[in-house]
Amino acid sequence: MELRVLTWNLKHGRSVPGSGRELLPEFGAALAGWEWDVALLQEVPPWWPSLLGGRLDASARLVLTSRNALLPLRRPIARRWPDAIKSNGGGCNAILVRAERSIVEHRIRRLCLLPERRWLHAVRLSCGAWVGNLHAGGTLREAREAGATAVRWAGAAPLTLGGDFNVHSLALEGLTWVAGRTADHVFVARMSPVAGSARVLDRGSLSDHAPVAVTVTRA
Repeated sequence: MELRVLTWNLKHGRSVPGSGRELLPEFGAALAGWEWDVALLQEVPPWWPSLLGGRLDASARLVLTSRNALLPLRRPIARRWPDAIKSNGGGCNAILVRAERSIVEHRIRRLCLLPERRWLHAVRLSCGAWVGNLHAGGTLREAREAGATAVRWAGAAPLTLGGDFNVHSLALEGLTWVAGRTADHVFVARMSPVAGSARVLDRGSLSDHAPVAVTVTRA
């Protein structure tokens, strides 16, 4: 069992500096150019996961985060003026799984309600492995709760947990850190990183976070 995992905060589909337009084609092209089996994405425009899945031949699962009230009204503004509306265009976290794998279960758990809704969500793959994704608010409580929940969901199965933890240095009980950059991390249980596979990918001006990728295999 080997999984190529990528985690990336998309900054609500924006670039640095701002481009003044929706960048779905550019983000899709970047993801298409990298090798991965599972992509863990945060701060994603809510209408993007299904569109990215179609472009990338991947299944998509999402959980809505904050600022999604009246989304049909927010969406046209976010598509036309993304750098003006910023996070107020709505957001979600998404897991994309390439067609070589299939999703057999999807679970979610709310970690925090205020000041913003924060969620953990995870999928169980047909190979038996669990993969979890989150965008935490920067508190150790949220990170630890997410880690403990993911470990409980996985049981004795292999587990990979990644995302934007908003914490630069972090240890989670029952999990081993295998890759990361600043606030973006990947942890595993009953999996091991393939030597030399952890890397930070070049995304150009897209987002203010660099994607982190690592290949893990059954321990």
